[in-house]
Amino acid sequence: MSEIIILFLGAISAGLLGSLTGLGGGVIIIPLLTLGFGVPMHYAIGASLISVIGTSSGAAVAFVKEGFTNMRIGMFLEIATTAGAIVGALVSGILNPNTIGIIFASILLLTVILNLKGKPDHQEPLVKGSLEEKLKLYGTFPDKGVLKSYSARNTVPGFLMMMFAGAMSGLLGIGSGALKVLAMDNMMKLPFKVSTTTSNFMIGVTAVASALIYFQRGEIIPVIVAPVLIGVVIGSFIGSKTLMVSKTKKLKVFFAIVITILSIYMMYNGINKSFR
Repeated sequence: MSEIIILFLGAISAGLLGSLTGLGGGVIIIPLLTLGFGVPMHYAIGASLISVIGTSSGAAVAFVKEGFTNMRIGMFLEIATTAGAIVGALVSGILNPNTIGIIFASILLLTVILNLKGKPDHQEPLVKGSLEEKLKLYGTFPDKGVLKSYSARNTVPGFLMMMFAGAMSGLLGIGSGALKVLAMDNMMKLPFKVSTTTSNFMIGVTAVASALIYFQRGEIIPVIVAPVLIGVVIGSFIGSKTLMVSKTKKLKVFFAIVITILSIYMMYNGINKSFR
């Protein structure tokens, strides 16, 4: 019972940190379960995926109502992320837990770097006769009371990047939000608010696709999942409120240092074959 309470409190911290840094709770949950509680890697990934579904769902509804999320672009790119997530989840069943730990640490470092970089804010006009016009990958979003128009660019490279992001989500049990935003920001040149909110909408759907495979393999254990899910949701809620009054830049730098140390420790344990 005491272990469940400690896990619950740890999950609250993971949700809080994930919300404040924008990296999501999964980047903390996996190290917490594997290194802190000795949970086998695949069970930790299964629990993390369920927490990703929970945290994404609540925030996604609010962003859709506010008019930031582009449902059409999200559902189109979801084809790529879902396909990638299924492949990632299947590959996860074959790979050694220590190999997964090393890949997780590498992606975590990449995510921290992407999260600290300045975010471009594009607003591209629609090009007549383009692939984006044919697929209707354009829209409007509210900005200080004014509706602004935008259109996607470079749809094919963005689609391929989304497949990679989905594969990492299914393989590692994280939202891969930073990789999705990278595809929509840097490649497809969508406005930052649109790419961030659309990515948040997609994360939950992507996680469901891979979670079903983990569930079928018996790697989603209720006694682990329940405290993690509830704790991460509570932590994310507290984090979203704290975010309004905190100095986010300093927080992001501080947590980036913490997560970098964590990822190096994950890498060390993977190389030394400490995961099971």
